[in-house]
Amino acid sequence: MSRLAAPVHDRGITTLALDAPAHRNALSAELVDELTAALDTCAADETVRAVVLTHTGNTFCAGADLTAPPEPSALVALMRRIVALPKPVVARVTGHVRAGGLGLLAACDISAAGDGASFALTESRLGLAPAVISLPLLPRTDPRALARYYLTGERFDAAEAARIGLVTLAADDDVDQALVPVLDGLRRASPQGLAASKELVTATVLESFDQHAEDLIARSAALFASAEAREGMTAFLERREPAWVL
Repeated sequence: MSRLAAPVHDRGITTLALDAPAHRNALSAELVDELTAALDTCAADETVRAVVLTHTGNTFCAGADLTAPPEPSALVALMRRIVALPKPVVARVTGHVRAGGLGLLAACDISAAGDGASFALTESRLGLAPAVISLPLLPRTDPRALARYYLTGERFDAAEAARIGLVTLAADDDVDQALVPVLDGLRRASPQGLAASKELVTATVLESFDQHAEDLIARSAALFASAEAREGMTAFLERREPAWVL
């Protein structure tokens, strides 16, 4: 069964929705492959001016699917595909975003989050670290805020996400209404103008991928294979505290 809803096209905008609400839209190997293929299709389609990435259910993305996680290299390839896509990718978030889901969000060019959205980098609580998702996060998000949230795993809201640069705007009420001027602007822009402008604003993010991806993939794999991470992930799946909690 597909974990990605059928694409919806509307006047040059293609909407892709993560559609595995029973799994909290966690990033399984299957979902990563499906989303990468859908982005490739959008890139090749001359009728697509921009892509909206959204979700069904009350969670945008809960991070890696701990029962069927993607290879770190596959997640890196997906995030890089979003950053390098010659068309803008806009995230529409009305629910929870956790761990690797923040990497997807940071890879997008523009993002809007509703007041029901919440965010947390929970890796440290599982014996892991936000390794590969640092590739888009570190160049685009306030470093002092990331130091706090990487280390503590605290939850924060849409207003804080906007303050630290994780999302472009926090919608007090209607996310879709907040995105109206954004999507109107994208429809008015030329394909060449959009592609050239996106190259300018993503250059430093792509440099991050080129310089650090190999090292962070290795770090991520080593952490996932560690005994401490196995305890953390097992405790999470068993809904108990891990052994190290004081």
